[in-house]
Amino acid sequence: MPERHEWRPEHLRRAIVAAGVALWAWNVDTDGFTMDAIGLDLWGLPDRKTVTFEQLSSRIHPADRDRVRSAFTATRAILGPYETDFRILIGDEVRWVSARGQGEDVGIVGRTMYGIFLDVTGRKQAEEGHELLAGEMSHRVKNLLAIASGLTAISSRSADSAEQMASELTDRLSALGRAHDLVRPLPTGQGDAALLGDLLSVLLAPYDDLGAFKGRIRVAVERMGVGEKAATGLALVIHELATNAMKYGALSVSAGTLDVSSVAEEDDIVLTWLEHGGPEVRERHEGGFGTRLVERTVTYQLGGTIAYDWAEAGLIATLRMSRARLAS
Repeated sequence: MPERHEWRPEHLRRAIVAAGVALWAWNVDTDGFTMDAIGLDLWGLPDRKTVTFEQLSSRIHPADRDRVRSAFTATRAILGPYETDFRILIGDEVRWVSARGQGEDVGIVGRTMYGIFLDVTGRKQAEEGHELLAGEMSHRVKNLLAIASGLTAISSRSADSAEQMASELTDRLSALGRAHDLVRPLPTGQGDAALLGDLLSVLLAPYDDLGAFKGRIRVAVERMGVGEKAATGLALVIHELATNAMKYGALSVSAGTLDVSSVAEEDDIVLTWLEHGGPEVRERHEGGFGTRLVERTVTYQLGGTIAYDWAEAGLIATLRMSRARLAS
């Protein structure tokens, strides 16, 4: 049987540094914190011998500050190991820190408690990304079910027979599938720039009784290319607006119409979504997942803004986008 390796302090130190583990010591009487160089760097502090808990608290995210203070105060009453995750602010940067140690005085040596800080920012960002993706997928599934119901109603209004209705509904669902592909991000290199008008016609075709440009959906936009990166974001926004129009707005009734137009304003292009003839519009302040997703997409992917005017005649949505972002 091989001999057990003898771990020396220098070996442990190398392992700790390699793992990015920050060491801290807390004197429970003086409230003084001592951290090693990794800890000071993690907290964005200059090299110093000690720092008080209050000084550290000033860097903890305001939403987490009281919770962290209570958690550290309670550590002496906790039996066994504890772990507390929280956010700190380094300028405009948000970092996630995990504090770990032993409670119930088992970690105290000469009135000083010992523990570690770990930078868990990457893990937390990945978790937030997974939660956002899960929420987005759930939202899209619910929307697709609502859209399928609406498309069935549209087809039933214009069909003369069950066979014709089945054929029209199949065509609409196929068009919806093509539009949905535009909302789904594609791997790098799959797909090239498309014309803005063509992109909008594909996205809106499933919702029109006679197809985009022919029926109650009219598109009149300038001739410009939409880049591969921007196409996904723009498709998501249009898809969300069309879904809401199908559920609550002009596309939910046979007499409703939709006009999509654009104007150029310096380095921006302004897209106007104008609904007519739908149910009575009542301003909504839901701020649901779809609304937040649209605002996030417009801001970060398209470099612009979106504004809603709940006019009596129908919704007017104004989408301002950076021309450079849209072409990228």
